[in-house]
Amino acid sequence: MGSSFTLADTPTLDDLQVFLARAARIEEGSVRLIAGSGVLAAYAAVFYPQGLLDESPTVLGLRTVALTDPAEEFDVVVPIRSLLTRLENAQSVRRAAAAAGSSDAEGPVTITLPMEVNTVTWSAISPPRGGWRPIDGTASSVLDRAARAGIAEVAAAVPDAVGEQIVRRVRSEVWSRGIDGLEHVPAGAAFAALSLGFLGDDDVRMFETGPWTRLTTTRGHVLVKRKAWTLAR
Repeated sequence: MGSSFTLADTPTLDDLQVFLARAARIEEGSVRLIAGSGVLAAYAAVFYPQGLLDESPTVLGLRTVALTDPAEEFDVVVPIRSLLTRLENAQSVRRAAAAAGSSDAEGPVTITLPMEVNTVTWSAISPPRGGWRPIDGTASSVLDRAARAGIAEVAAAVPDAVGEQIVRRVRSEVWSRGIDGLEHVPAGAAFAALSLGFLGDDDVRMFETGPWTRLTTTRGHVLVKRKAWTLAR
């Protein structure tokens, strides 16, 4: 495995930084990076079960960006903040080069990988890369309304000073709840799409394979893995 990866250009660098910054505000933990065939896939956890009795769905955000070298291949889990720091440093160097009129402000940019993290439970849950079949999609406005309603409900139900277990239970109940008219799509998927900046004017396309559902817009993907007992139609 290499110790770095090279992004195609400054807009690609900006794109990845924005995604990671949004993901860090939701879950300041780790990000899984999978590189191959000239593409870097960045997975960030939004919700995932934290114990046998936790009924929270697994909800992941995914953003893909271009790499310069198709031969780059790795699959690592690294701290979001550490990676963000490296991206921010690279941006600072680019801005300084642009101000000086240097050609270093353009072209590919190489980012050093942070030290790996080996204790992240959700990273062992791997969404399939193929086999997705299209199903009926939905409007972005449907997810936007579901997400905002859930945010308001959580805020009203959780006082400022309560225990972590109570907060976790309330959030699990709200975000595990289904969205009217959408099969196997919990409200937590809508929260992920809104919070990661994936919702816009375009409709949300949806795909399914096995226990997984994928919600896709031009801005990114939300992947949901449902519990085994929800598989029956």
